[in-house]
Amino acid sequence: MLNGKTVLLGVSGGIAAYKSAALASALMKQRANVHVIMTPNAVNFINPITFETLTGNKCLIDTFDRNFQHSVEHVAIAKQADVMMIAPATADVMGKLAHGIADDMLTTTALACRCRKIVAPAMNTAMYENPIVRDNMRTLKQYGFEVIPPAAGRLACGDTGAGKMPEPEVLMEYIEREIAFAKDMRGKRVLVTAGPTQEAMDPVRFITNHSSGKMGYALARIAMLKGAEVTLVSGKTNLMPPPFVKVIHVTSAQEMFDAVTGEFPDQDIVIKAAAVADYRPRHVSDEKMKKKGDSLFVEMERTEDILKYLGEHKKPYQFLCGFSMETENVIGNSRDKLAKKHLDMIVANNLREPGAGFEANTNVVTLITQDEEISLDLMSKEEVAVHILDRIMSNP
Repeated sequence: MLNGKTVLLGVSGGIAAYKSAALASALMKQRANVHVIMTPNAVNFINPITFETLTGNKCLIDTFDRNFQHSVEHVAIAKQADVMMIAPATADVMGKLAHGIADDMLTTTALACRCRKIVAPAMNTAMYENPIVRDNMRTLKQYGFEVIPPAAGRLACGDTGAGKMPEPEVLMEYIEREIAFAKDMRGKRVLVTAGPTQEAMDPVRFITNHSSGKMGYALARIAMLKGAEVTLVSGKTNLMPPPFVKVIHVTSAQEMFDAVTGEFPDQDIVIKAAAVADYRPRHVSDEKMKKKGDSLFVEMERTEDILKYLGEHKKPYQFLCGFSMETENVIGNSRDKLAKKHLDMIVANNLREPGAGFEANTNVVTLITQDEEISLDLMSKEEVAVHILDRIMSNP
């Protein structure tokens, strides 16, 4: 997702600098063009050769280094940048930036950058909680910097508290949110449902399905990266919720109905990717059911049809997208569902298609509207999510 994007990674003098090497490596794996700028103090914690080996670019330290191409280096690099992240950001560096002091390559380049700038504070807890440092962070925010909240835990100095630099995976999420996609969904409120529901039989047993939630989570994440304000209503899964997304956890179909209908009036786009149970046991035992005989009869009743309710109550400005997983007559059955549920689009796939289905990381789908059918090739669920959202945004 970062292919061809230019990322400036500033590294200042803190023990957390070693994590920045892992971040640089992760950025390179996404084919970003990474330039690292270090403060003179940072080289006491990690060797510049590490970053040069990882990125293939010279690590910049000295503002007056004569060993470079004939250009004003900090200005040239600043012009190329799509985003700049300073990680770790020490109290010293943040204080300089908050007051416009540019006395080394890192601070000079940061002040010359017009792109989004993100800082990840890392320091002793007492320093982090110092009113001067907190005031400097507030000043940076006022000037358009994004300040990532530090993690809490045992610090290198032996103290325990806030001040740890977040892990590289967390830092990557901030960078991806900023530059992975054009923000064509900014201002849109998007509700996505994902995962299975569980319908209790007794305190021990429940009826469910094989949904992993991967497709819904991919949709929520890509919508967030495209700038939308996203709410994810999720049944129980083994997935980590996407960052920067409001998550509502539910268990049963009724809980999902209540959550979705409660959020629905404020949404511009609703994508129902969850596999909701059509039936639930009519009677739920308060105690564990014991074995009796060779068979068990469970009387079932219909659950609330969430998609039908949404279709009947949606406003003209709202876009409603459903999913249809079939084992036969995929297009015909999906078109019937499109009409009966008053949907704007339905995403159809065949459970028997290689690469499709619940647990896979890939999918093969057809996007169906009243006027067209778009068949997509086998691709990752995140790639499918991009196509779905692009088609929704192209709706007049």
